[in-house]
Order: sequence, then structure tokens, then C-alpha cells
Amino acid sequence: MPNTKTVNVAHLGGTDAAYQMPHEYDSSKPTLVLVNSFTTSSELYQSQYANKELTDAMNLIAIELLGHGQTRTKSEEFTYWDTAIMNLQVLEKLGMSGEGKKVFVLGTSQGGWITVRMALLAPDKITGIIPLGTSLDYESERTRKLGCWNGPELLKPSIQEWTTNDTTSFFQPNEDYCNFLIDIGFGKNCPKETRDFWIKEIRSNYQGDDGRRRARMAAINLAERDGLHGRLFDVKCPVMWLHGTDDAVYSVANAEEEIKLFTNSPDTQLRVVEGGQHFLSFSHPKDVDGALLEFVARYGK
Repeated sequence: MPNTKTVNVAHLGGTDAAYQMPHEYDSSKPTLVLVNSFTTSSELYQSQYANKELTDAMNLIAIELLGHGQTRTKSEEFTYWDTAIMNLQVLEKLGMSGEGKKVFVLGTSQGGWITVRMALLAPDKITGIIPLGTSLDYESERTRKLGCWNGPELLKPSIQEWTTNDTTSFFQPNEDYCNFLIDIGFGKNCPKETRDFWIKEIRSNYQGDDGRRRARMAAINLAERDGLHGRLFDVKCPVMWLHGTDDAVYSVANAEEEIKLFTNSPDTQLRVVEGGQHFLSFSHPKDVDGALLEFVARYGK
């Protein structure tokens, strides 16, 4: 059984949003929302749930994006903007946002551009954002020249395979897809138990025709998303961007350019983590958690 609960919110005609919290909500603490990466789940943040120093200092809630984990909606079509709206509705429904409450958002890869969307849509409710290993452009030639991956080309075979009018009752992502995601996210040399866990997790989350449809839309969103460069001027909260030197998807060079676009943020930081993988909170939890404690202590009072 998954470690998540669900809450129904109104967006897209009704969405059951799945979330994971290691402890009950404490209104005296600031809250950190955790947003997972492409076709992973809230299990991505196991290291953070287990860090008592972190959970003593803040509430942790990981909300699974549309098309991910146990989140389900009536609409087959959705975008990253829809996930940002859903997340804000989840916080409101659970009584975790509003006047006097401090809410931070951390997101890995695609979660990074969800943090920005949430800050844009609810500047009065988001205190600060922490993107990890992300890019805020669309999948552009500019980013590829800076050493980022060619996402549309790499995702094209999966999107084509998952696009069909046939009923696919026995669908699950194949092992090649799972290993591709694990290699670029956790690193080709990640522990065997990590690889085994995530092959099982990815396959269990994308079963049958419904699983294929959700995986397909998640992949389309990643390959064909809109860029945010023109909107970063409108982000008014502090930004702490963490990026690993061994990130196989998005480059430090791209992060160095994009952090400068938050021209109206009162505080922008780019912290480069030596040896850090794309899924940085997994590969370097001490670096990420230490930076989080510092950032939330500074702005969460």
C-alpha cells in the first residue's frame, strides 16, 4: 500500500490529490511542500522524512503531481500549471496556507518549475522557493548548447509507444524505461536497492490503460512545456537554487544564467553541490537538508 493519503480538490472538475506527510501538521511551524520529479513519486523524499532535525523545524508535505503517484483526476489533459493550482488548493483544503502561515516549496527537476508557478499564482501564500536540478526554459536549443539534455528527442520513443487507441490493460513501463529514468536521476552507479525499489515503484504507479495515459501525458508535459523566462521578473519571494555538478539532465551553466533572471526576488542564491546528481535530495541529502534548515530559519519566522 502507498504511504500517501488523498484529499479532493475542485480543480479540473475534481481531483484526488495524493500527499505524504511523515508527521501530523503543526501550525506553529513553517511548512515545506516537496514536489517530485518526472514519473517518480513522493517516495523521492524518504531521506527528508527521516531527518528529525528537518521535521522538528518544519512540516513536510510531498504532493504528487497530476499524472504521478496516486494522484487522479477526471481530465486526461493537464499541464504543469494545473498541478501548481492543485497544490495550492491542497494546502488551502488542509488548512496549511493563509494569513500568518509560512509556506516554502522545494521541487526536483520538473518540481523546480512547479515551485515557480506556485510563487507566481499565489505570491501572498508562498514565502520562498527551492528549485533543485531544474531548468526554467522550455526544452530549447539554448539549454542544449549549455550542456542540458535533448528531452524531446529522448522522450519521443516513449511518447510514441504510449500513444494508441488500443486498450492496454496489461501496460506497465518496461525495464529499459525504468533504468533510463534511474540512470539520469539517481546516477548509473546508484545502489542496487535503489534501482530495484524504483523499478518496482515506477511500474506499480503506471499500471494498465489508465497508467499508460497518465505516463503519456506526464511525458508530453515534460517534452513540450512552456518556458518561464519572461515571468521570472514577477517572482517576489526569496529563491535558493541547488544544483549538482554531476546532473545528467540540466547543467550548472544553465542554472548560472537563469538565477540572474529573478530580478525582483529579494534574495537569490545558487548553491552548486560537488558530485550532486539530478535527484539531488537523494544523492546529497545532507547538503540539501542543511541548506533548507538555514533558508527556512531565515525566512520562516
